[in-house]
This record gives sequence, C-alpha cells and structure tokens, in this order.
Amino acid sequence: MLNGLWLGFFVVAMVSALTQWLVGGNAGIFAAMVESIFAMAKLSVEVMVLLFGTLTLWLGFLRIAEKAGIVDWLAKALGPLFRRLMPEVPAGHPAIGLITLNFAANGLGLDNAATPIGLKAMKALQELNPIPNTATNAQILFLVLNASSLTLLPVTIFMYRAQQGAADPTLVFLPILLATSASTLVGLLSVAVIQRLRLWDPVVLAYLIPGALVLGGFMALLATLSATALAGLSSILGNLTLFGLIMLFLVIGALRKVKVYEAFVEGAKEGFDVAKNLLPYLVAMLCAVGVLRASGALEFGLEGIRHVVAWTGLDTRFVDALPTAMVKPFSGSAARAMLIETMQTQGVDSFAALVAATIQGSTETTFYVLAVYFGSVGIQRARHAVGCALLAEFAGVVAAISVCYWFFG
Repeated sequence: MLNGLWLGFFVVAMVSALTQWLVGGNAGIFAAMVESIFAMAKLSVEVMVLLFGTLTLWLGFLRIAEKAGIVDWLAKALGPLFRRLMPEVPAGHPAIGLITLNFAANGLGLDNAATPIGLKAMKALQELNPIPNTATNAQILFLVLNASSLTLLPVTIFMYRAQQGAADPTLVFLPILLATSASTLVGLLSVAVIQRLRLWDPVVLAYLIPGALVLGGFMALLATLSATALAGLSSILGNLTLFGLIMLFLVIGALRKVKVYEAFVEGAKEGFDVAKNLLPYLVAMLCAVGVLRASGALEFGLEGIRHVVAWTGLDTRFVDALPTAMVKPFSGSAARAMLIETMQTQGVDSFAALVAATIQGSTETTFYVLAVYFGSVGIQRARHAVGCALLAEFAGVVAAISVCYWFFG
C-alpha cells in the first residue's frame, strides 16, 4: 500500500510537470522539482534532530512512570471497565496492562513508541483467540480505539510546530483534545453497537458518565470565551499539563524509591532506537510530497476541491489542510510530511496549518494500523474493524475542522 502511494506521488508529479512544460511552456518546473527534493531532504534531517530529542525525552519519563507503578495502577483502575468491554479477556490478563501502556503512549502523542507496545498487546490478545485467522471482539475494540487516536497530550505535534518556528507550540492543545475525544467516542459507540456491548452496565456508566459530564461542562465553559481567550487558555493548559505530568512522574517515582535518573536513561535509550529508524521514512515521504507540491499537482487538486466547497457556500480556508486528512488513513509518515509541508508553505500559525495539526493529532493511520497489528498475529478476517475505524477517523477530521473554526476562525 505504501509502495503504491509513494510511487503515485512521483508519477502524478511527473505528469503534472510534463503538462506544464509541453502545454504551458514552463521549462523551469523540473529545476524547481529537483530543488525541492534536496530542500526536503535537508528539512527531514532538521526535523529528525528534534524528533530524536522528543522521543528520547518522553520514553524516558514513561519508563519512570512504568517503574513507579503508575501504569500498573492505571491497569487496575481500568480493569473493571475493560472486563465489561472485553468480556472474553480474563481478569488480570497481561493484555490489559499492555493495552493501558499503549493508550498511555498514544495519550502522550508518542505514536511511534505506542506501536511496539500495541503489537505486544495484540499478541497477548491473540493467545485467547479460538479462531487464529479471525479477529476477536476484543482485538477489534482495541484496534478501533487505537485507530481513533485518543491523544491527551500531543507532544509530537508541539514538537513539529516548535521546529517550524511557532510562537506558541501548544496553541492546538484544546482543539486536539476535543477532536480526539469525538473520534474516540464515535469509535467506541460504533463497536459497541455491532458487538452489542452493554454500555448501560452500571460499571461502564460509572466510567463514562463522569467523563462525559466533565467534557460537556468543559465545552460549555469554552463556549463562553472569545476566540482570543480560547487560544490563551489552550496555551496555558497545554504548557501546564505538559510540565505537571513530568513532575507527577518524578515525584511519584521518587516516593516509590525509583532511581529516576537511571530509569529515565533506560527509557531514553529505547526512544533513541525508535527514533533512529524513522529518518529513511521521513526523507522518502517529505521528498515525495515536496515534488508533488513543486510540480503544481497538489495545488491543482486542492483548487478543484476549493471550487466545489465555494460552490456550496462554505468557507474554503480548511481546504489547504485536507492533504493531511486524505493520506492519514494510509500512512503516518505521509501525513506527517503533508503537515510539515503545509506549515512551510502556508505558515506555521496559518489557519490551514492549525487545522492540519489538529487533524494529525486527532486521527490515526487506519489501514497502516490494521495491516501492522493484525498482520503481526496472522489475522486475515478483520470483520467490522475497518468500517468502525474509518467512521471514527471521519468523525475526527470533521471535529478537527469544526473546532478550529470555533477557536481560530
């Protein structure tokens, strides 16, 4: 799938360039494409330098949380909920702890770190699978919730914005929180309907109702604020949550007699190993997207969509963020490249870049997650996993666009 997507970028770029040369007489288009390839290769390395630091930093703190027992505590706290949502998983099964750790990594926006943990969780669930080539209800729910990308602290999005020179990298904190909540809720409800999960179970309601009330009350409070106040609140909460979480891990780790420095270094080494494998993918995708933009093909496609949106009477400013949304179901690296490219061409704090960052933080690579997670355990029949995951992703994109108009429109 990624082979076809990547090759397609270059083929479309070549067709567009030949058209501009032979029809429009623009012979300089090829020089612009070659220049874009080298510029994007350079940008890839610049982005990777900060990505090395970000992944190393947060996997180090995550290891402290793990050794301090925070992850185990979360697993126990969420155990009653998972036993209702995944009734075929026995109480105390290792899969619950791994799922919790995977959600923790996703919640921190560490999608690259969450993947290896998620693969371990899927293999643990596969041990309970009576039909090895067919996805169980528990595996489908885990995959859909994973694909809905519940991101509570999108540190990698903050990192990309910081690298591109944003005055306040955490400005999109609240928009992402609201959009990712919408995608996760839609994913959970769609699976619950098909699997006939008893969401009205008292234990499930005890988890869901307080969360819904808090989110609803929070949104009601936000509705009373101006756009300027919303942006300011998002900044304050983003930075406060980020540093508060670091201090929480350190304080609990110290109280639990964890050697926090040694634990941090141990986790940081794992983060370094994860990050160093990403450079080839980042170079490949950024160069392909750069060629697509330089050839004029990307702008031509967006212009067509813009005309259709304008014909309906809607505002067209979000259209420039759609490339991130369109490739996100297929490839995280391609979506990341589209996001960075949008920041470069439109401006890091432009409306399109803010929408693209919110989409990137609130949706997941559905087909990639499906292929990797199910492929790792030999599952061939995905059942309703794809439909539910795509519905959640669509809800995340719509919510991201709507929330950004609310906050920044």
